[in-house]
Amino acid sequence: MTTTFADLGVSDDLCSALSSRGITEPFAIQSIAIPDALAGRDVCGKARTGSGKTLAFGIPVLENIGKAKPKRPLALALVPTRELAVQVSEELIPLGKSRDVSVTAVYGGANIERQIARLEKGVDFIVATPGRMIDLVDRKAVDLSDLTHVIVDEADRMADMGFLPQVEWLLRQVDGEHQTLLFSATLDGVVDSLVRRYQTDPVFHEVESPQVTIDQMVHRFVQVHGMDKVKVAAAIADSVDRTIMFTATKHMADRLARELKELGVNAAAIHGDLRQSHREKALNDFAAGKLAVMVATDVAARGIHVDDVEIVIHYDPPAEHKTYLHRSGRTARAGGEGLVVTLVLWNEELDVKRMQKRVGLDLPIVEMFSNDSRLTDLASWDPAA
Repeated sequence: MTTTFADLGVSDDLCSALSSRGITEPFAIQSIAIPDALAGRDVCGKARTGSGKTLAFGIPVLENIGKAKPKRPLALALVPTRELAVQVSEELIPLGKSRDVSVTAVYGGANIERQIARLEKGVDFIVATPGRMIDLVDRKAVDLSDLTHVIVDEADRMADMGFLPQVEWLLRQVDGEHQTLLFSATLDGVVDSLVRRYQTDPVFHEVESPQVTIDQMVHRFVQVHGMDKVKVAAAIADSVDRTIMFTATKHMADRLARELKELGVNAAAIHGDLRQSHREKALNDFAAGKLAVMVATDVAARGIHVDDVEIVIHYDPPAEHKTYLHRSGRTARAGGEGLVVTLVLWNEELDVKRMQKRVGLDLPIVEMFSNDSRLTDLASWDPAA
C-alpha cells in the first residue's frame, strides 16, 4: 500500500500545497524522518544528495514553526553553497505561503543590505550559507536566540569544504531549547562529532540506497591529445541533452565554456568568481534543458542538483579518488544510471591508473581523436574488447 504525506501526519493544507506541485508520494527519507521530526525529536538522517532531504526537514519545520519577531528567526537551515540555499528556499517558499510562514535565502555574493532589510521585517525560516550568516550575526542584523529549529544539511559537504568551524560557531550561538535536524551522506569522523556535540538523543534514519558507487555508472577513459581535447569533449556531449564537464580551475572552466561555444556547443561555466545572477541563470537553464553543457569547478558543482544528467566528463582528471566519486555521482542521481568519461593526456596516465585502483576500476585508457565514431556512443562500446 502506498504511503501518503497525510499518513505521516502532515496537515491537509501542506498536503494540498504539495499536491498542487505534483508531489503526492513521499521519498524514502521523507517517510522515515518526517514522523519523528514532527514529534519534535532530533533527527540524524543519512541520505545521498537527490534523495528528497529538503522536504524531510522542511515539512516538519513548516508544521511546527511560529511567527518570528524582527531580526529573530525561528528556524535556520545551514547549507554549504549559495546554489543550494537558493534551491532549498525555492522548494520551501510555496509551502510556507500555504500557512503564512516566510522563508528566505541568505548567502554571500548577494547584496547584504537588502538581506538585512528583509530580516528587519521579520523572517520565520532562514536558509543560509555559514559565512554570510556569521557576517549578519556580527553586524547584529540577526539574533539566533529565539531559534526553535536548526537544520544542518549536507554536513559531509560542509566538512569537505572546511565550513565545520563556522557551522559549530553558529550552533554555539543557539541558546534556548530547540530541535536539531542533521542530514549527511556520511556520518563518520567530524560529522559524527557534530552529531554527538549538538544533537540530543537523536533518532538515526538511513535510506538504504548506497552512496555513490562505481557500479551505478558506465566508466570510460579516453586518451586525448592537447590540441584535440576540446573537440573530443564536444563530440561526446553532442550525443546527449545534458552534460557536466569538470575542470581543475575557474580559469579553465571559463576557457572551456568559451571554446565549446566556438564549436557550436551551448555551454556555460559556473564557479565562485561569477556574479550570482549569472550562476543562477546558468543553473536554471541547465535544469530546464535550455543549456546542453555545464562546465564546473568542484566547489561550484556542490550546488548543482539536477536529475537526468546523462554524461559527466572529467575534462581535468581529479586529483583524489573521492573527488572522482563526488563528480561522477552527478550522473547517477535518484537511482538513475549514466556515463562517466575521463579525458587523459599522455602525462596523466599514471595518476589516472592509480586513481582507478582506489575506486575499484581496471579499465584501459584508449586513444581517440575527435573524429572517432565511438565518441557518439561510448556507453555501448566495450573498451576491453
